[in-house]
Amino acid sequence: MADSMWVGGAIGAIKAVAFFCDIVTYPFYLILQRPWEKKRLSERTKAVPVSVEAKSITYRSVLPPRNIHLTLLREEVNTMDLLVRYLAKRYNHRRCLGTRQILAEEDEKQKDGRNFKKYVLGDYHWKSYTQVDQESTGFGNGLRALGQEPRSSIVLFAETREEWMIAAHGCFKQNIPVVTIYSTLGDEAIAHGINETEVTMLITSHDLLPKFKKILAMCPKVHTIIYMRDQLKHTETTGFKEGVRIISFNDVIKMGDENAGKIVAVPPTQDDTAIVMYTSGSTGVPKGVILTHRNMMATLRAFSDCVDINEEDVFLGFLPLAHVLEQAVESACLLYGVPIGYSTPLTMIDSSSKIKHGTKGDASVLKPTLMTSVPLILDRIYKGINDKVTKKGGFSKALFEFACQYKNKWTRRGFDTPLINSLIFKPIRSILGGRMRYVLCGGAPLSPETHELIKNCLCATVLQGYALTETTSCATVMDMSDRTLGRVGNPTTVTDLRLVDWDEGNYRVTDKPYPRGEIIIGGDNISPGYYKMPDKTKEDFFEEDGKRWFRTGDIGECHPDGVFKIIDRKKDLVKLQLGEYVSLGKVESQLKTCPLVENICVYGDPTKHYTVALVVPNHSHLAQLGTTLGLSSASFEELCSNPNVEKAVLRELGEHAKKSKLEKFEVPAAVKLCTEVWSPDMGLVTAAFKLKRKDIQERYQHEINRMYAS
Repeated sequence: MADSMWVGGAIGAIKAVAFFCDIVTYPFYLILQRPWEKKRLSERTKAVPVSVEAKSITYRSVLPPRNIHLTLLREEVNTMDLLVRYLAKRYNHRRCLGTRQILAEEDEKQKDGRNFKKYVLGDYHWKSYTQVDQESTGFGNGLRALGQEPRSSIVLFAETREEWMIAAHGCFKQNIPVVTIYSTLGDEAIAHGINETEVTMLITSHDLLPKFKKILAMCPKVHTIIYMRDQLKHTETTGFKEGVRIISFNDVIKMGDENAGKIVAVPPTQDDTAIVMYTSGSTGVPKGVILTHRNMMATLRAFSDCVDINEEDVFLGFLPLAHVLEQAVESACLLYGVPIGYSTPLTMIDSSSKIKHGTKGDASVLKPTLMTSVPLILDRIYKGINDKVTKKGGFSKALFEFACQYKNKWTRRGFDTPLINSLIFKPIRSILGGRMRYVLCGGAPLSPETHELIKNCLCATVLQGYALTETTSCATVMDMSDRTLGRVGNPTTVTDLRLVDWDEGNYRVTDKPYPRGEIIIGGDNISPGYYKMPDKTKEDFFEEDGKRWFRTGDIGECHPDGVFKIIDRKKDLVKLQLGEYVSLGKVESQLKTCPLVENICVYGDPTKHYTVALVVPNHSHLAQLGTTLGLSSASFEELCSNPNVEKAVLRELGEHAKKSKLEKFEVPAAVKLCTEVWSPDMGLVTAAFKLKRKDIQERYQHEINRMYAS
């Protein structure tokens, strides 16, 4: 009681000081920050209907293309090959791609006596735009010298790193389609992509090369593997299938340089295939999405209109380049001459698992201003921040909550809060180097709570976007001035978005207050279709009035300012026994922000009147819950299997659902606590961490049956 009174009094005094400061500084901030201008830009119309039919409405952006977009059109830079040449000419010796040097790997003794391997790291080593152009040219020539023919595909199966981009652009220069496969997929899925595209040559890395000792037995046509070297370790090239040539990445470039005079380049056209991108797929076997040079360049023109980037910016690259979002955003950054420094989750921040104590993580050294992310990563940051604040005690928690509320209040009015940013949020911002300006988030819905907290703590603009691999990661992006939450932005400058009635789900364009329906996307960014899947292509794609369109299966609504909100998904919609529709994805996105939840999959049986949930609990929060139930000595596995703990978790979810304004029938009536962390390696989530519902259901069918039986 005394602590509570002290905290309340202290926060009351801080509020009084803040109020006094507001009165004194308001006139100055009003003149300097011009909040009315920010509000006007946030509320302005960004897209309008260009076609209104009885069962559909088509929207188009009213925002004008910017200089880079117009320059690409004027200079006729319309393939990825021409793009690299253009960038080398424009930015020549400026920094382009950077890799941090690993100097050594040493044992570091932990508090519990165990030794862990940690890196001793140096600075970033940079390649210029000219060097990237030269090396990619050499690599493309080297592939031709090895026998790779134009228009014959090659597999690129590697982690995100500078060699990935150089290899891809080397292929583009010789009109060699790049088949990208996520490094987290299982052996059979990898073999499927290799065999379906009939490749004879593949590119991989030191870490992933050993996988092919097993996979090659399933891939009879492969005769050459090119590997990217490790900075420290020697790559073992023996023990592979007889007749398969293993050659290093650098040797291919060297071979290309030596044969440069003998190789006649075969540049691509706009309609040649640039990439066959295998989606990790939330259902079934991965699908190969064909992306042409026209598709790629349309997305780059659109992205160049979305964000104010300048020459002082630095991009932090760590998401998989096999994911179209990361590849498109990195390429868009290069359009502005922005250097890209590569990182991994193992070395990104000072507390990452491979960073030696006392050394700096990649972000602290690079000091990036731009990055991409997926909601799962931001959700984890959100929970990590809340956990740290809670552990610091009542006063710290109350102060942090006041700072967030204070900042939210003034942000809504169009003001920034430099004093609060400096005093409260600076330590959190410094985790990612202290200079972050923009975080572009896509791949799944981002909860408003996470969006708001990340924006506050990083003192950065978090831009949510919506797109699919089939649309080359281009559909909508939030306007930089948009200060709202929970929406995915307006159509980009190269896309049209159409809402079409979905009668089964009771979504119609005549709905009030906003038109609703299935989202269909049209433009030059739309893929020609799925690789060797004509029936599926015909089902999902169509041509109309000289434009290609894609049926997304996502349900959206359009607000009066032309900004879209994703409200449902056809595949995620379940009709329960009593006739209520439940959007599983919507329920999951709300419940994921519950501190107890690390991950969650909600399941609905149409023959039942309620849903159930499979929950991967957060270790520390579950332990705290166990302590309150008198189970402080129980292990994590014991807590997960304890019926009383399950009931307590169910109560917590119910309370959280109530705060999130979920309907009663949407709240799971039973839970199963899962001890396994769902990872792409397990095949239960995609590389972008989307749930693979079918696989999760099959794995936990017994538990689902038990929950419904109880």
